[in-house]
Amino acid sequence: MITFTLWDILRNLLLATRWTILLSLVSFLGGGLVGLCLLFLRISRRKAAGAFAKYYIELFQGTPLLMQLFIAFFGLGLFGIDVPAWLAAGLALILWSAAFLTEIWRGCVEAVARGQWEASASLGMGRLQQMRHVILPQALRIAIPPTVGFSVQIVKGTALTSIIGFVELSKAGTVVTNATFQPFTVYGLVALIYFALCWPLSKSSQILERKLNVAHRNH
Repeated sequence: MITFTLWDILRNLLLATRWTILLSLVSFLGGGLVGLCLLFLRISRRKAAGAFAKYYIELFQGTPLLMQLFIAFFGLGLFGIDVPAWLAAGLALILWSAAFLTEIWRGCVEAVARGQWEASASLGMGRLQQMRHVILPQALRIAIPPTVGFSVQIVKGTALTSIIGFVELSKAGTVVTNATFQPFTVYGLVALIYFALCWPLSKSSQILERKLNVAHRNH
């Protein structure tokens, strides 16, 4: 009978943690790029562009991430397109993250005083120049804490990708449990690793938010 030491279990889980971290980074960066494009559409004066971004956000915020993963992995297969689990997981998480990041950033843009728009317009700036030189720099400072905070949700959201066969941390936990028959040990370690990944992000979000509030009061 094969025996597994605590280090054997931990080593296998840490190997899978690399994929959790990589998927989280891809989802956050990709979602950020898509979200930035959606942000410009969402605040555009063109009704069609704004409507597209609005319905996109409502669709991805209003449906479970699990369903979106199933559609990305199994749905495309109905059309004869073979999608690897890692690609389906990345695509679904990017599109899902983009919807939430867009709304976070839209709220931050709208938090900038209306007088800033009027002052920059009086200087002859166009809409794009206003956003680039006046509005976005101010909105960025407001957006950092909630954006960092949402990254925690992305890390935890990667656990759902195990349902389509992507071997990240939670899927590795299931595999190791089946091999070792030590569910409490394995899932206890899985929980600790997730905590180690998410706690620094959550804590930094709180610290940034406090600093922002202090700076705002001093200003």
